[in-house]
Amino acid sequence: MTDTLLSVAGIGKRYGGLHAVRNLSFDLQRGEILGLLGPNGAGKTTAFNMIAGFVAPDQGRIVLNGRDITGQRPWEVCAAGLARTFQLSKPFGGMSARENLVVGALVKSRDRKQSEALADELLDFLGMSALRDIDADNLTAFERRKIELGRALSTGPSLLLMDEVVAGATPQEAMVMVDLIRKVRTRGVTVLIIEHVMKVIMGLSDRVIVMHLGELIADGVPAEVVAQPNVLKAYFGEDYVEAGA
Repeated sequence: MTDTLLSVAGIGKRYGGLHAVRNLSFDLQRGEILGLLGPNGAGKTTAFNMIAGFVAPDQGRIVLNGRDITGQRPWEVCAAGLARTFQLSKPFGGMSARENLVVGALVKSRDRKQSEALADELLDFLGMSALRDIDADNLTAFERRKIELGRALSTGPSLLLMDEVVAGATPQEAMVMVDLIRKVRTRGVTVLIIEHVMKVIMGLSDRVIVMHLGELIADGVPAEVVAQPNVLKAYFGEDYVEAGA
């Protein structure tokens, strides 16, 4: 018996004559790590933005944990149990690493001491306790990415959307982030992730879906999906597929 946490049904977004996303449908099961793949311009980030409430879909329906969140604003979607990280990290500058996490925790709790305790627990989880009082502006790019992850987790999400979390990371940093994402699942958080580093997505995802030109073209086990001719064609072009045939 499946336990669907997120259901995306026929969502679409059009900008003038361009269909950024067209009739996108998929389900995400509770406890799953789902990878969202596709070449540049496939519509992945637009899909993320619609799910997270940053962009209203022109059509379709988005249901999180049985609650219709279609067209709701980001803070309403966050209150419903969804958090996200961005391709370019956006921690609150002028605030310490710890304060960034406290702000996130205050979304669900007005108890300052409780929020501070959660922030401290998450800093330990991230391996950043020693940096708790450092201004977010003075952290390295990878440390800022981890703080953004911690801030998202501090809101108490059931679903976490992550956008290219190892972009610009060293191989060692990428391994640290992959390990953190696996540990995020053990905290009871389901993960939907966009990632271009194929080694990361293949080793991390239980299942992957692939978008191309705004449409879903594949859904299944990573190793099988990335070998499909339509997926190879989307990434490398028809000549590559024909040469391999």
